Amino acid sequence: MAAGVQRTPTGISGFDEVAMGGLPASRSTLVTGTTGSGKTLFALEFLARGIMKFGDRGVFVTFDEAPEDLRTNAVSLGFDIAEWERDGKWAFVDVSVREEETLTVGDYDLGGLMSRVEHAVGQVGAKRVSVDSLATLLMRFQDREMVRRELSRLTRMLESLGVTSVLTTERDHEYDHLTRHGVEEFVLDNVLIIRNVLQNERRRRTLEVVKFRGTTHRTGEWLFTIDPAEGLVIIPLAFLTPRERASQERVSTGVPDLDEMVDGGVYRDALVLVTGPSGSGKTLMALKFADAAFQAGERSLFYAFDETRDQLHRNAAGWGMDLEAMESSGLLRITTAYPEEASVEDHFLSIRKNIADFAPTRLIIDSLSALERRGATRTLLDFVIALGALARKHEITTLFTASPSDARILDSRAPAVEIASVTDVMVLLRYAEYAGTVQRVIAVLHSRGSAHDPTVRRVDIDQTGMRVGDRYTAGFRPFPDMAVTPPEQRPHRPGD
Repeated sequence: MAAGVQRTPTGISGFDEVAMGGLPASRSTLVTGTTGSGKTLFALEFLARGIMKFGDRGVFVTFDEAPEDLRTNAVSLGFDIAEWERDGKWAFVDVSVREEETLTVGDYDLGGLMSRVEHAVGQVGAKRVSVDSLATLLMRFQDREMVRRELSRLTRMLESLGVTSVLTTERDHEYDHLTRHGVEEFVLDNVLIIRNVLQNERRRRTLEVVKFRGTTHRTGEWLFTIDPAEGLVIIPLAFLTPRERASQERVSTGVPDLDEMVDGGVYRDALVLVTGPSGSGKTLMALKFADAAFQAGERSLFYAFDETRDQLHRNAAGWGMDLEAMESSGLLRITTAYPEEASVEDHFLSIRKNIADFAPTRLIIDSLSALERRGATRTLLDFVIALGALARKHEITTLFTASPSDARILDSRAPAVEIASVTDVMVLLRYAEYAGTVQRVIAVLHSRGSAHDPTVRRVDIDQTGMRVGDRYTAGFRPFPDMAVTPPEQRPHRPGD
C-alpha cells in the first residue's frame, strides 16, 4: 500500500480483499455500471455495513429512488434504515424527481445540493456518503465542461468534509465507454466497474477496480453474486483465508483398492476430482465416498446436479446402499437441483449455507459438468477455488465429479483440466476397447503430497459396487492429448 493513503473498509463480503483494505479514505469513488448491475446496492450496503460493523454514520443522497422505497428494499438484507434514522446514524438527502416538481430552466449549479449534503453530514456526524446516481444529476447540465466543473466542485466539497464517498453513475455498454458523459472517470481519483454480462445466454456478474489513484488494488474482473440475505458477495476472495496447517490424517475414498493406489487414502482436507465419460462410474464413486463417511459415523453433504433424488436412491440401492436410512440417521444430507434453477454463484451460496448448518466432514458435488451449463469455464473455476478454500478451512474432504468433452479422451480444453490444477487428487475413469469388448480402466493422475500408483488398472462394476483389478496391459496409449498444467503454471491455492 502506498504510504499516506489510508483505507476505509466497506464491510462488503470479499470486496475489501479485492481493494486490499477498502476504499481510499476521505476520497470519492465512482461506481459505474449498466442498469441493474448492482450500483445502488453497493452504495446502500457501503453505508449499512459502515454502521453495522464500524460505527460509521452515513448520508445517502438519492436522485433515482424515493427514501421509502430504499427503506423497504433494504429490510430483506437486515438493514433497518428507519431505526438508524431515528437513532441519528443515517440521513437521507432526497433529490428524487417528483411529478409535482418543476424542471429548472437555464444554467443549473450544485450549490443548493452541496449545502444540503453538508448540513446532513454535520447533523449526523457522517463518515460516509453515497450519491445515487450522478447520471440523473448530470442530465441537468448542457455541456461536458459544465459536467466536469460541477462534478469537481461536488467531490472537492465531499473531501473537504473528511468523508469517504461513493458516487454511482450509469454506462450504456458493459465493455465500452466507462460513463455516458465520458468525463466522470477523469474527475474522480477512484473508479469501479460493475458488470452483468450476458454471453451465450448466461449471466456473469463481475466487479473491477479500474483505478485507485496513488495506491494499490487487485486487478482484473472478480466474480460476484447478489444474495437476498447477504447482499453483494465477491467470489472467491470472500473465502480465501490461509490455512494454518495441512491435515496429516487419511480418510477412505470408499473404494479400498483405490485407497491402496493413493497410499492408504486421501488427506482429510483434500480436494478430489474424479473425471470420466457417462457410465464410467463417477456417481458410484461419489456414493461410495458418502458411504465411507457413513460407515465412519461422519456426516456428508451430497449435491446431485445430474440426477433426481429418486434416481440416486434407486442407483444406490442397486449397489447395496440404503440412502433413505443414511439420511434418516442424520449422517447424510442430499440436495438435488437442476443447474438451471440458479446461477453457479447462487449454487455456491446454497452449498455454503448447508455447510454452516449441517457441519459435514465430507462434501460431494456430482457433477461440475452439469453446472457448466449455467456458467463459463472461468466461473466454474472460481466456484471450485472458493468452495475448495471453504472446505479446507473446515477440513472437509471434498469430491468433485466431471465429464470430459470427449468420451474417448480427456480434451485439454475441458473444464476438468483447469480444475485439476487446483485439486489435490485427480482420478481418471475411461473406457478402452479390448478383444471386442468394452473395458473400464482407472488411473490416478496426481496426488499432491503423497505417493500414488501410476499404473492404469482395470475396473469392474457389479451389484456390489466397484472393484479395481490388475494392471491394464492391452498395449494402447491410455491418455492421448492429455494436458496437465505444470506445477509452476498452476494458480495459487489458498493456504499453499
